[in-house]
Amino acid sequence: MRMRSRGVAKAACFLSTSALLMYVLLFSTIFSRNPSPNLLPRLERENEHTILDKLEGIERQINQLAKNLELNIQKVSQFGEKRPTVTQKQREVRKLFPDSELFRTWGDDLSEDEQKQAENLFQLYGYNVFLSDRLPLNRTLPDTRDHRCASKVYPEQLPSLSVVLIYLNEALSILKRAIHSIVHRTPAHLLKEIILVDDRSTNEDLKEKLGEFIDQMNQQRPGLLKKVKHKQRLGLSQARISGWKAAVGDVVAILDAHIEVHKHWAEPLLARIQEDRTVVLSPVFDRVDFNTLKLTPYETSAHAFDWQMWCMYESFRPEWYKLNDESMPGKSPSVMGIFVADRVFLGEIGGLDKGMEIYGGENVELGIRVWLCGGSVEIIPCSKIAHIERAHKPYAPDLAEPMRRNAIRVAEIWMDEYKRNVLVSWNLSQKNHGIDIGDVTERKKLRDQLKCKPFSWYLKNVYPELDTWDDLLGYGAIQTEFIENHCLDQGPVPGSVPVIYPCHFLNPQYCYYRSSGELYIGGITSHKYNNNRCLVDPGEGNTPSLHNCKISKEKGFHMYWDFKQGHAIKNKNTNRCLEIAQGEDSWYHLVIQACSGQKWRIQYVIKEF
Repeated sequence: MRMRSRGVAKAACFLSTSALLMYVLLFSTIFSRNPSPNLLPRLERENEHTILDKLEGIERQINQLAKNLELNIQKVSQFGEKRPTVTQKQREVRKLFPDSELFRTWGDDLSEDEQKQAENLFQLYGYNVFLSDRLPLNRTLPDTRDHRCASKVYPEQLPSLSVVLIYLNEALSILKRAIHSIVHRTPAHLLKEIILVDDRSTNEDLKEKLGEFIDQMNQQRPGLLKKVKHKQRLGLSQARISGWKAAVGDVVAILDAHIEVHKHWAEPLLARIQEDRTVVLSPVFDRVDFNTLKLTPYETSAHAFDWQMWCMYESFRPEWYKLNDESMPGKSPSVMGIFVADRVFLGEIGGLDKGMEIYGGENVELGIRVWLCGGSVEIIPCSKIAHIERAHKPYAPDLAEPMRRNAIRVAEIWMDEYKRNVLVSWNLSQKNHGIDIGDVTERKKLRDQLKCKPFSWYLKNVYPELDTWDDLLGYGAIQTEFIENHCLDQGPVPGSVPVIYPCHFLNPQYCYYRSSGELYIGGITSHKYNNNRCLVDPGEGNTPSLHNCKISKEKGFHMYWDFKQGHAIKNKNTNRCLEIAQGEDSWYHLVIQACSGQKWRIQYVIKEF
């Protein structure tokens, strides 16, 4: 018999067995080979039929008990299936934060008080601290490496490793779990130290409680954990420098604090640097969801950037794919914030730029400098790190301002004539952009001392996917003299009809005019493989449109324009102009029509046209 309510069924069976045992004892007494002497005379006097009748009656009772037992077990089983479990809520709990990203796929079983606690922690940290505090520090991570990684053998003697963890007001359980994973998944004879760099955190948990945890760990491994605390907040870029300066191991791994390392993460990195000390490495990241803290494997990719210097994943060069072996290292244009390098070599090429502020761009700067000044950058697929991707960064809600400043600093030092593209991408003037990027004299001297290659070499040999925008003539908002303070705008998205709209000088109004005659409205892409949207004269009707430039070229759309600063925007094929006309609804609209002399001006000019 199949029973789901096993505990209840076993109890019923136990009670029925007790009743049956009584009858078994009776049978044993009656039919015993050695019956009681006092019972024999009485049995001999009993009529044979009387005895048989009594036995038949007993048998009928036993059969009835068996039937009743079976029915009772069936009822118990059915009742067990329908009855709510103890853990089920007796009533529906009100959802207090239906729009919160935290509760999108998690937290249905929380009480209202637990929801409040979880949401408050989420807003403070950008990830699920409520759940993290309830997970074991030594939780097991799935092995997401390529199957060939497990069979690789590395030398027993490898360089020693210093691990630097950078943090600012990190959740204590997250930081503990990172430390625990490093200690227990790195060979003890290779792990020299773990350096905790605190960029002046204010959380109480990171004071006495963290100190107690460090002391406990150091009792097991004396001197393993060290702490560097900034007296004032300097930003993550400076914290990485502090960690590198404090390290004494042969190799330094600079990591975020909201990570967990996988097993055998260190050996592939150390072995590769032992082969070539001039290579700067990155492990492959797996994503840890900020709400569920579950791990999602990422495909192995190169690390790169756009002209604003925001990080992005990129394909490897074609030769890597020809190897048909995803366990092999791949060349990369840059690194994300996490990287591993020979400590002395990192110093020889200038360490990290101390002129970088707060956050952003320092990793791109390092990647470019390594390539230009005698080293290389690789991704190591057999080294895996699980990394929490925050829903938001509490320490810097708006990273655009420091990111822009740092990007311009990198461009000024390393990009030669191509620094114009960074200014274009941020829609800044080529001259007098007004942003203080700090003193770059020392870093330019370093470039000369190291005899670094020009940035054009990098574009040709390392990252040819970047569109160099060599034929760009002008960029920024395009305004008309026909109506004041109105600009060309890409219009509603999704959609392909540009509009005239009050100027706000943000991305939907960024325009780009190339010497080919292509005119983009609403942005320009940084990479050759991406698509821009070109202004097109449809040839029929008077409504202009925006279409994929590559498709427009293939299909022969009218996408080339004559445009001179302060003059008309005239289609080369149709000889019609982009103009403004008042419609029947009294609103002004963009139209394609016979030229009437309307004039346009673009915000910034690179080359006179």
